Amino acid sequence: MARAFFFGAFAAVAILVSAASPAAAEDTLKVATGQRGNWNGAVGELGQRAGIFKRHGLVLEILYTSGSGETQQAVIAGSVDVGTAVGTIGAISAFSKGAPMRVLGGETTGGADYWYVPAMSPIKTMKDTDGKTIAFSTNGASTHSVVLAFIKELGLKAKAVATGNPAATMTQVMTGQVDVGWGSPPFGVKELDEGRIRMVARATDLAMVRGQTIRVLATNADALGKRKDALVRFMDAYRESLDYMYSDDPKVIKDYAEFAGISPEVARRTRDIFPKELLQPDEIKGLDLMMSEAINLKFTTAPLSSEQLKELIQIPPRKRS
Repeated sequence: MARAFFFGAFAAVAILVSAASPAAAEDTLKVATGQRGNWNGAVGELGQRAGIFKRHGLVLEILYTSGSGETQQAVIAGSVDVGTAVGTIGAISAFSKGAPMRVLGGETTGGADYWYVPAMSPIKTMKDTDGKTIAFSTNGASTHSVVLAFIKELGLKAKAVATGNPAATMTQVMTGQVDVGWGSPPFGVKELDEGRIRMVARATDLAMVRGQTIRVLATNADALGKRKDALVRFMDAYRESLDYMYSDDPKVIKDYAEFAGISPEVARRTRDIFPKELLQPDEIKGLDLMMSEAINLKFTTAPLSSEQLKELIQIPPRKRS
């Protein structure tokens, strides 16, 4: 009888351990991304809501920043494991200066960022901004490099000003503190529809943006060395989440609208602005052009060698289906 009790108790303990093992196996990753509510920055949020990251043994702690400059600093400091939507030129610059920056994948190729003015502004295009101020999010962000490229390409005597996130930028534009603001859908869609603001330029007006990977997924070299398995699983879950976001599942639009605080109609329009091919993580496109622009805009002084690029860019291969 005692023996039967022993084996019964052992079986009960085994069942409890087995039941607890999935939760115990989950790794927590801290993820920083700029601009809460942006479609391209919602992959972690929507994938986690759908249970995709959990299936890959991951729990994400998602932190939102005012722009990729802040995200990049969090990655470099090692306070987060992954930074999404880090400006490619900023990442090249940081790495060239010895920062422990590594690239896990592409984040945005092309882009939907735009620049706007109040409806009554005399500014019609970027060419009308001599002596004016043009907003970008944070130093080192992709919006920073885009504004500097506009100024250089058009020969403008304009001043680039860091204004933070789209909401803070809108306040500064509408109160006359800055002449030209920046935004990214879904932010500003309602104001554009209502005629309160008027678009004067898109990021894709520049050759350095069209077809180029302007933002990347980044990690810290130390995190990659110590948590490579978890980061590989993160990339697997990230790819699966992207597939889910462009599926016909109605939960996608419902969850995104709720997360971003917008109507389902605006949520659907926002997804349409970002075709799936813009968000593919498996390749960094236009690297030669981005390197050239990093030098032209004085983010770095010389191109990275092939050995340096191999060290910087370490994209885990996609699993074969």
